[in-house]
Amino acid sequence: MYDQKETVSHIIGIRDMKEEYIQEIINQTYEIKKFPSKYSNLLNGRILALAFWEPSTRTRLSFESAMLRLGGTCMGFSSQAGTSIEKGESLSDTITMLASYSDCIVLRHPHRGSAKLAAKIADRQGVSVISGGSGSQEHPTQALLDIFTIHEKLKRLDGLNVGLVGDLRYSRTISSLLFALSKFGKNTIYSISHPTLSLQEELLYDLEDSNLNIINLENLSEIIGELDVLYITRLQKERFPDPMLFNKVKGSYQVHPSLMKLAKDSLIIMHPLPRVDEIPYAIDQLPQALYFEQAKNGVFTRMALLKKLLEHRK
Repeated sequence: MYDQKETVSHIIGIRDMKEEYIQEIINQTYEIKKFPSKYSNLLNGRILALAFWEPSTRTRLSFESAMLRLGGTCMGFSSQAGTSIEKGESLSDTITMLASYSDCIVLRHPHRGSAKLAAKIADRQGVSVISGGSGSQEHPTQALLDIFTIHEKLKRLDGLNVGLVGDLRYSRTISSLLFALSKFGKNTIYSISHPTLSLQEELLYDLEDSNLNIINLENLSEIIGELDVLYITRLQKERFPDPMLFNKVKGSYQVHPSLMKLAKDSLIIMHPLPRVDEIPYAIDQLPQALYFEQAKNGVFTRMALLKKLLEHRK
């Protein structure tokens, strides 16, 4: 799907995306962030459909902001309430209809493989699909804005020491970020979590032949002084198979200001948001805290992606 000899029509995952394509998105994001008004009428007359079966703030609204800033318009739904899905309409039929109403669909759905199915259906009508999260599989546009943010602040995407902290098993942003980082030279990943929340075995198998050196730890203080990136995730309560397990691990990994005294000044702290209690508000005042800037970069990254996809679909 992401062969450089072919034009990319859909964004389903990062793992099959070529490094060159990702670099093109990064370069375009820099250009758009610097000169946003230059692109204000680029997608005039184009329509973006936002189809969200699950809650979202940043992904949904940043896509809407991105499309509006490019001169296009948006439509769609942010939950199943008030739609024909409540009446039992299938994903296939919903996507077929949305494809007839729009030029591109952003889909968030709780089931694995849903974005790939939607892409096959929408492609028949010449409409692109972008995954806004497919079950616990991937969140490709989050990974794109994440690596843009890392590159913008650290000026490189290789030779990094990256600490991943929190719920690494059920977070779909983690798998996409790891697939993205695996394409840019050698990086060392410190996986820091409760044993029940460690990286999925399937993901580790997929990354076995990559350039990533993955080291498992349980204590962030052991390594924080060596990190270039500290990437924190909330506990994905909605994906836990057992509520008792959630209560057992709740609050296990919180990053307190005292711990940051051990960190490098150049460290950047990232989080896909929303946060719950894993980052105290006191951290917001530190120069290393980058998660709100990271979220803001989501608009520019998604502008670059929409530009690239919909220019092809003219």
